[in-house]
Amino acid sequence: MAKRTRIYTRAGDTGQTGLVGGQRVAKDSLRISSFGDIDECSSAIGLARSALRDAARENPRLAALDAWLAWTQDMLFNLGSDLATLPADKRESIPRIRQADIDALEGAIDEAQDGLPALDAFIHPGGALSGAFLHLARAVCRRAERTIALLARSEPVDVLVLAYVNRLSDALFAWARYVNYESGEGEHRWNPASKPPGAGGS
Repeated sequence: MAKRTRIYTRAGDTGQTGLVGGQRVAKDSLRISSFGDIDECSSAIGLARSALRDAARENPRLAALDAWLAWTQDMLFNLGSDLATLPADKRESIPRIRQADIDALEGAIDEAQDGLPALDAFIHPGGALSGAFLHLARAVCRRAERTIALLARSEPVDVLVLAYVNRLSDALFAWARYVNYESGEGEHRWNPASKPPGAGGS
């Protein structure tokens, strides 16, 4: 019989949790909130990947995008590990965001943008289910960026962490548009003069 792994420790029952170096901190601290937001962003990307699965089997371009999303989830786990480790406890063996990761993300953004119609208006989240989930991931990513920026005012944060998260929100926006374009979904453009249904327009 396989040994069962116990996932509960009861160590957090008093509202504290541990960092990589063993320090105990409040669960509502900015540092914990920062990589909690990162985890939520990865979860939204996971939803997008699940929604994309069938289409990716038929469309190699969407399969290539799914590979980028899988890589992104790995990078977000590395980023969360970095945020969970205080500077004094960082070791070379701990995975971290590198400049090469940011460069790769910028290349992916450019590639996605090259195949899209020019954006001449604000658009609302929506479209294909996978595209809508990527828009959700983008919004969560922006929140993560705000939390990390606030944390950086009082505690050390690697500058590459903020740069990656900032670039990722752009990538998620571009990827959401790319998925919707590849899926044949039109974009819901912002109409500042919108009227209630039945009131002579929409």
